[in-house]
Amino acid sequence: MCRCPSTTSGTDVGRPGRSPTAPHHSDTVVRALRRAIGACGLLLAAAGMASAQSVTLQGMLGAKALIMVDGGAPRGVAVGETHKGVKVVSTSGEHAVLEIGGKRHTLRVGDAPASFGGKGTGERSRIVMQVGSGGHFVTGGVINGRTVQFMVDTGASVVAIGASDATRMGLDYRSGQPVQMSTANGMALGWRMKLGSVRIGDVEVFDVDAVVSQAPMPYVLLGNSFLGRFQMTRDNDQMVLERRY
Repeated sequence: MCRCPSTTSGTDVGRPGRSPTAPHHSDTVVRALRRAIGACGLLLAAAGMASAQSVTLQGMLGAKALIMVDGGAPRGVAVGETHKGVKVVSTSGEHAVLEIGGKRHTLRVGDAPASFGGKGTGERSRIVMQVGSGGHFVTGGVINGRTVQFMVDTGASVVAIGASDATRMGLDYRSGQPVQMSTANGMALGWRMKLGSVRIGDVEVFDVDAVVSQAPMPYVLLGNSFLGRFQMTRDNDQMVLERRY
């Protein structure tokens, strides 16, 4: 515990007849108090900042979740067990519910590393993606707290979601604005809506325009309603998104 000293001096410097050296002593005490109070403030601020944990779901080993914490070696963790402060609550298919710092989070195999529990670290602003098969940039992410697989599509004006994914995520898309969409198989019905949040890794963007298509889609297309908030740079097999606003 940091004990900040009292600002009350044992010498009453305001009374007449004080020692000629009292003003100098008082200045010294004030300077010492300022340094001590400043040190206490730094210690208290540091105590209030929890270091973030980077967690990745690498795969599934039967009923165990293969998780990587802070870049360490992957570890198979059974339901109910805890590894480096990360507790596995449940597993299902390619998903695992993890409890970190008293809060539950759903991760999917292949998602980008997610950071949990950090405070005071500032807003994250950089996304790095590697090219996948077929020359496409595919990455895991989260929409409104539900995991999805994104594919970058700079030709799409907004984020585009298939109806089956939208239903799985619990999106009330049918209350959105009906639109006609042009697809490879002709015209299809769609609904415009706004997503509360879209997150890739540690970077989260709020109030993102999207459209839900009645036609099936293998990925969620990451369109310009998200990409437009970033400066996009491609270097061979790597794409870097730097947040602009």
